[in-house]
Amino acid sequence: MKELVTIKDAIEIINDYLEKKINMPGNINYSNISYLIQYGWLRKYTENDKTLVNYKELMKYYEKFYSDRRLKWTNELGNDLNWHLAFEHLKERDTTKHVHRLHPYKGKFIPQLVQYFIDDHTDEFKKEIYFQKGDIILDPFLGSGTTLVQANELGIHGIGIDISEFNCLISKCKVQDYDINLLQKVSNRILNKLEEGKFGKNILAFEKELSNEMHRFNKEHFPNPDFKYNIRQGLLDEGKYGKEKEKDFLSVYHRLMHKYDVEIKPAGGNNFLDRWLLKNIKNEVDLVSDEIQKETDKSVKNFMMVVLSRTVRSCRATKHYDLATLKEPQFETYYCKKHKKICKPIMTIRARFRRYLNDTMKRIEEYGKIKTNAGYAIINGDSRTMNISSGIKDINPALFKLLKEKKIKGIFTSPPYVGNINYHEQHAYAYELFNFKRKDKLEIGPLYKGKGKKARQSYVKGISDVLINCKKFMVKNYDVFMVANDKHNLYPEIAKKAGMEIVNKFKRPVLNRTERDRKPYSEIVFHLKCK
Repeated sequence: MKELVTIKDAIEIINDYLEKKINMPGNINYSNISYLIQYGWLRKYTENDKTLVNYKELMKYYEKFYSDRRLKWTNELGNDLNWHLAFEHLKERDTTKHVHRLHPYKGKFIPQLVQYFIDDHTDEFKKEIYFQKGDIILDPFLGSGTTLVQANELGIHGIGIDISEFNCLISKCKVQDYDINLLQKVSNRILNKLEEGKFGKNILAFEKELSNEMHRFNKEHFPNPDFKYNIRQGLLDEGKYGKEKEKDFLSVYHRLMHKYDVEIKPAGGNNFLDRWLLKNIKNEVDLVSDEIQKETDKSVKNFMMVVLSRTVRSCRATKHYDLATLKEPQFETYYCKKHKKICKPIMTIRARFRRYLNDTMKRIEEYGKIKTNAGYAIINGDSRTMNISSGIKDINPALFKLLKEKKIKGIFTSPPYVGNINYHEQHAYAYELFNFKRKDKLEIGPLYKGKGKKARQSYVKGISDVLINCKKFMVKNYDVFMVANDKHNLYPEIAKKAGMEIVNKFKRPVLNRTERDRKPYSEIVFHLKCK
């Protein structure tokens, strides 16, 4: 019992231990320890209604966590890892701060990595300042707009180019200015229309009782955190147990379907949304989409489209752990390996849409407090051939004039990795929802082309063509930073073809990954300059 302490005391003990014994920042807080309890890494004890933990067990966990991870990653990835750029002290809320979490996007880098290279600090690794307030920075592979968001925060003008119309929409939604009162007014109007919708007879009552039954069942058969702890310790066969309980609860699910006379089935049809949305959800989505199209204010329309897209993504009829990699539609309750309990498909968008509206509004307002008056321009086009100057002329005349006067200081970007992601396909629902034109064939290094010799050659040409084109609009002594997982060693050839040279490489372990594959993974920040 002497080893059991309150969480408050445990925080003080572990932070002191980390700083003195492991030479790590002592940033452990209440939520960190609560997380370990909730997900079964630590056993929870109680005494006089107080939650206690074993502080020796806690120290053992963190000692093993840090030492094992660094050793494993070094063995697999090499001794040249720059742990300074791992940002391992950051919490998820730091890496997804304000507008950086407006919409899920596979393959984006964390904002702290951008800020490290473009702000005005120096340290033992970054020995000079590359960008100043008032400079113009370019991201020719804009993605979800992380570079432009951070550049604006630092007073640096930003230009972003992306072949994907949907990527451009996400980025615009993050950096544009808003009339908050108008935004709130439109949000309330569309919410009211959704609440008035007469879709899915009995669906709300059915879902309410189903949720109550699931809560009781999960509390009995998947008690948290004991259930997760037993799995972590190998005391329970998760797969076998989960399947048994999944089958047991299906009888409850079918009984309630019969009671409320509801049909849980896809919308029907050959299109993506018809196959992956329940019929009731498709009707609700169509209603909201029609209301959004009535809006004349472009910034409000962009905002509402991103919120609806985020809603549709989370309401697809799939298992929670397959959201990023759809496998097959799910129309019944199931054992969820992500949440360690029985889960169900979403049956109405109402709660999600309202939640995402409020969250997006909050993030927009938060970012609005730190935004600067730095200009920006977002261009939907091909960075290999785009005339950047004429491309921004009508989008932002003031930035066009500035570009003529001082040119682009440099680039910070993360190009697609060869054979890794189909960038249009990951947001297929959004392209169909908003009738955006897909340009899959113009993607550089998409997954569907593979990683073979021909694909790698095409990739080298594509990336180097982008750099050759962008050089026309940059100052003579430019700085180019490209974040890549170059396991095929393609970037020396890319730099050579582009008439550049690699002057430095920063190899960083990537710790805060959202994918289920958490194997040791690194990427290199290549620093290129003109020859």
